[in-house]
Amino acid sequence: MERTIGVLTSGGDAPGMNAAIRSVVRSAIKKGFRVIGVRRGYNGLINGDLIEMDMRSVSNILQRGGTMLYTARCDEFRYEEGLQRAKKTCEENGIEGIVVIGGDGSFRGAADLSARGVKCVGIPGTIDNDIQCSEYTIGYDTAMNTAMEMVDKIRDTAESHYRCSVVEVMGRHAGHIALNCGIACGATFILVPEVPYSIDAIVEKMKMTQKIGKHHFIILVAEGIGNVNELAKEIERLTGIESRATILGHVQRGGSPTVRDRVIASQMAHYAVDLLEKGVGNRVVGMQKNEVVDFDIQEALRMKKPFDTNLYQIAHDISF
Repeated sequence: MERTIGVLTSGGDAPGMNAAIRSVVRSAIKKGFRVIGVRRGYNGLINGDLIEMDMRSVSNILQRGGTMLYTARCDEFRYEEGLQRAKKTCEENGIEGIVVIGGDGSFRGAADLSARGVKCVGIPGTIDNDIQCSEYTIGYDTAMNTAMEMVDKIRDTAESHYRCSVVEVMGRHAGHIALNCGIACGATFILVPEVPYSIDAIVEKMKMTQKIGKHHFIILVAEGIGNVNELAKEIERLTGIESRATILGHVQRGGSPTVRDRVIASQMAHYAVDLLEKGVGNRVVGMQKNEVVDFDIQEALRMKKPFDTNLYQIAHDISF
């Protein structure tokens, strides 16, 4: 009997997810698998929203942002009834394993489903680069480049008007986008959840750089820090410099994925199919020292991703 695997995307979308789907489908079919696409994440698995996939069904998606299988968050999947319905869908369609493309929440669901007999392999797809077991997550490079382009445009206006622009980028619990974009865009100050800050330190830095001829400022803020509108008002009050807040928002999730995101997504997905071919589940695929590796899901979820404090210090040292 022909073996069958599924593929789904879950949680927030990320550029490169389509490249991963394409690689799963084509790698699996080449190995003799039948492939079922699950639409709208775990919701689709619970409700049987499935499509048969072939080589041509993933043509012309490599360059597209978002996910052709759509995505959603699913509260039902947190409970036993939802898990059992998902398992039943798999049994009825002969699905022995699933490649799950998403973040930490998606991997917890994959672990729960694996524990109930459906082998799952996770692939890290999130723009925040906050999956602990992997040095890189699909979508991160594209999101950073998108944010950099937006901040460069904002700088043109800030420079023209002698303003301070306080720009919020994504990163609720992780400051990786803010840190790297801050360096790439020459931010005067970078605020991230991992490093304490004070408004006095920001003002002091701005005044110091004013003395050596600087007239416009970029403050890069990770969204986890809080209200950028209030921060901009406070900076203007303390410095007398006109300050405006900009929230880049979901523009960072979209757009055509970069070369790096397309290639790494393809690598990780191919590796995930190899694991399922061997009958291995309950794993998360990751990138360590530019090599694709895998971890037990529970082990991966326990890991803590370090913040690059050295790079943060470099950013501070060269921002004048």
